[in-house]
Amino acid sequence: MSDNGNGQIQQSTKDQVLVPEEDRPRVPKAMTVATSDSGAGAGIQADLKTFAAHGVYGTSTVVAITAQSTKGVYAIAEVPDEVIVAQIDMMMEDIGADAAKTGMLSSRLIVEVVADRLNAWGVPTVVDPVMVAKSGDQLLQPNAVAAYKRHLLPTALVVTPNIPEAEVLSGITITDEASLREAGRAIAALGPKWVLLKGGHRAGPPVDLLFNGTDFTEFEAERIPGYNTHGTGCTLSAAITANLTLGHNVPEAVEASIAYLHGAMRAGYAIGGGHSPVNHFYRHPEMGPSAAQGTASRRLEDK
Repeated sequence: MSDNGNGQIQQSTKDQVLVPEEDRPRVPKAMTVATSDSGAGAGIQADLKTFAAHGVYGTSTVVAITAQSTKGVYAIAEVPDEVIVAQIDMMMEDIGADAAKTGMLSSRLIVEVVADRLNAWGVPTVVDPVMVAKSGDQLLQPNAVAAYKRHLLPTALVVTPNIPEAEVLSGITITDEASLREAGRAIAALGPKWVLLKGGHRAGPPVDLLFNGTDFTEFEAERIPGYNTHGTGCTLSAAITANLTLGHNVPEAVEASIAYLHGAMRAGYAIGGGHSPVNHFYRHPEMGPSAAQGTASRRLEDK
C-alpha cells in the first residue's frame, strides 16, 4: 500500500490478488478481423456492437481504415501486414476466441495473411466476403478474389455471400433459383463447410439459403422497407459468429441471427444523409441512442 500524496491509499500492482483463471466465470469471446468504418454503421464497429448485444466479449484486428459515412467511402488506408499478424497473434495468445469473423479485407496480401494466421490458430471462422459498400463503392481489389478462393474459403466454417458476391466467387450468373443453388454448390466446392446465400438482392421475398454441401435449408423472411441497411451484412455475419460462441450449431446460429438482424432493421433510426445503420441494441434499450436521448432530455429539463 502507498499514499498517492492526496491522502488516498493506493494498492500496488504486486499487492493485488488475482483470481485464478479457472475460478473466473467463463465469458464467450469472438474476434472480428475487418476494416474500421468511421461512420460506425458497418465494419469493425458494427461487429463489436453486435457482439456486445449478444453478451459476447469482442476483440478486433483492424486491417484497414476507411473515411466513410452513410453516403459513401472516400478513402481507404491499409494496415501493414506485420501489424495485422501481431494483432491476431496477440489477441489469440492472451484472450483467445471461440469463433472469429472476417469482413472487408481489401487486398490480396491481407486476405493471405489473415487466412494464414486464422488457420494457424484453428479458430472457427465466419467469412463475410465484403466486396462492395452499400453506397456502391468497391471495397475489394480484383486480384484478391483468387486469394479468397485459394486461401480463406478452404479454412472457413461459414461463408456469407450476397448474390453479387456469390456470382464473383462461383463464376455463375444468378438469374433464378436453379442458378442460385448451382452457385452455392460451386462455392461449397471451394472448401467452406457451410454456405449462406443471402437473399436481400433477390426479386420478391428475401429468402436466404443455407447449404451444408448436401442439402439446402430455406430461411424465409419479409422484406423490410426503409433506409436502415448500412452494415446489414457485417451485422448478420457478426451475429452468426456471436451465436456460435454461445453454443449454437450453424443452422441455429443462422436462424437466430436473421431474426436479430430483422429486429435491428425495424428498430433503426436516422443517422446521416444516406443509408442509415441498424439499431444493434434494440433488445437493450438502455444501451441505445434512444436511452441517451432520454438522458439528455432529462438533463435539459433539470436545468
